[in-house]
Amino acid sequence: MITMKQIAERTGVSVSTVSLVLNGHDEGRVKSETARRVRSTAKTLGYRPNPMARSLRTSKTGMLGFISEEVATTPYAGAIIQGAQDAAAERGYVLLTVSTDGGIREAEQIQALKRYGVDGFLFAKMYDQDVDLPQSLRSCPAVVVNATERASRCPSIAPDEFLIGYDATRHLIESGCHRVAYLGTTQDLPAQEDRMRGYHTALKEAGLPTSQTLIRLVGFNQDAMDQADDLVDEQHPDGVFCFNDSRSFYLYQAAATRHLVIGRDLNLVGVDNHQVVAETTAPPLTTVELPHYEMGFWAVRRLLVQINPRRVALPLPKTRAVLPPLDQAGGVRIHCALIRKGSTRLDTGSDPVPANP
Repeated sequence: MITMKQIAERTGVSVSTVSLVLNGHDEGRVKSETARRVRSTAKTLGYRPNPMARSLRTSKTGMLGFISEEVATTPYAGAIIQGAQDAAAERGYVLLTVSTDGGIREAEQIQALKRYGVDGFLFAKMYDQDVDLPQSLRSCPAVVVNATERASRCPSIAPDEFLIGYDATRHLIESGCHRVAYLGTTQDLPAQEDRMRGYHTALKEAGLPTSQTLIRLVGFNQDAMDQADDLVDEQHPDGVFCFNDSRSFYLYQAAATRHLVIGRDLNLVGVDNHQVVAETTAPPLTTVELPHYEMGFWAVRRLLVQINPRRVALPLPKTRAVLPPLDQAGGVRIHCALIRKGSTRLDTGSDPVPANP
């Protein structure tokens, strides 16, 4: 195991200087060039802090609690956990993850994490919504993930739903579409309201029609298929913004049965960058990627600022979705990345191919 003494010997500074740097207390005490050299040497040698020693010295356990509702059991949303783990590991923290039902079991799991002495909590939701931070967490360092804390009791991060709708619709317009429809959901979700606002705003800016006849709110299965068929037959859209990737399947199928070419006759943009859809549609679906990894990473970084405000902040890494600054107060919205593929004509790079749902 690499020790602080070994790092001190390699960099030519005192053990106390190494301790200040590696524990994040070097600001104003250690020259920036010396601190950089110490961190670089520690990384090269593979230094890992001793959690037991740190716990005794700081009264911190080096553990963070991650409370999720379905997140841990959903493949693509599970990237939130991966992002959180990566951010925690770079600071020597361990993430304890529990999956709850949002009811009595949630309270029991929170108490269990408290018994372990975690230093702070991440409270994550499966989809963007307004939530109330549980009473038992309101006196603890906490960050809400993939949702907004209704009373702004703690920091939170969620996708910018308005910009999802705006960017998707704007991309369809830039792809040459003049009659853009929206295939939404029958579920009562805050995300839909904001995405539709973005959709309407982009159309109005471009001087294009925003008729209610271009909007269909659908569930799943045959009813959704019937409504997708009606939309294509009655309104003849040349572009459709879909609430999520899975709803685009109905339009791929509608296009295939009518010999329409996706990316030429009918342009599609979804939301999620869902792995299953991305790997099975032809041409591949242009989509807005929900920044699950980025939200988990940012949330841990923001939580650690609460736990130890004096710790020197590490620079935020480059990710597909740009991470917001850590000093923003209240609820933060992250601008999601649009992934351009073959279902919009601007990005095909070659002749479109017939739809294959």
